[in-house]
Amino acid sequence: MDMLKYQLFPRSVGITEEIQHVIECFEQTYEQIKSPENAFKSNEVLDVLRPHLEGIGFTVETGKAKGQKIPVPVLFGLNNSVDKFFNADGISRDGKIVLEIEAGRATVNFAFLKDIFQASMMHGVEFLVLAVRNNYRGKDDFQQVYIFLETLYISSRLVLPLKGIILIGY
Repeated sequence: MDMLKYQLFPRSVGITEEIQHVIECFEQTYEQIKSPENAFKSNEVLDVLRPHLEGIGFTVETGKAKGQKIPVPVLFGLNNSVDKFFNADGISRDGKIVLEIEAGRATVNFAFLKDIFQASMMHGVEFLVLAVRNNYRGKDDFQQVYIFLETLYISSRLVLPLKGIILIGY
């Protein structure tokens, strides 16, 4: 299936206008980033998306060096100093939507689980946009993460502090 795919979890919640704008960024760049035709690393996918995301008010990581990453607070210390933070690939202007893009590590190294955990710990974050490849080495990462998230939300044994996770397959 050669198309951009997306699903909001829990499936009982509709997509907000802000989330729709993020999805549109992926729709506008899909031909450039789609898998398996494009074997981009996650940073290369982010480079393609950056102008579109910045156009809707996102701050986007520009590299892996200090000052290029986007630290999102997790724990606060004395005088409101940040004691712990996690880095994000992108974050909305209001800090409520965090973006993580995975390429090869999404399911192979379970990076999507780390992304879910970190977004759940980030101060003020309400939504995680998690983008994974539709096809990585012949496997459908989108479908594998979809099944995991479907199980997580249907079982209701683990309740996340997020309003939702938007899974995007590119």
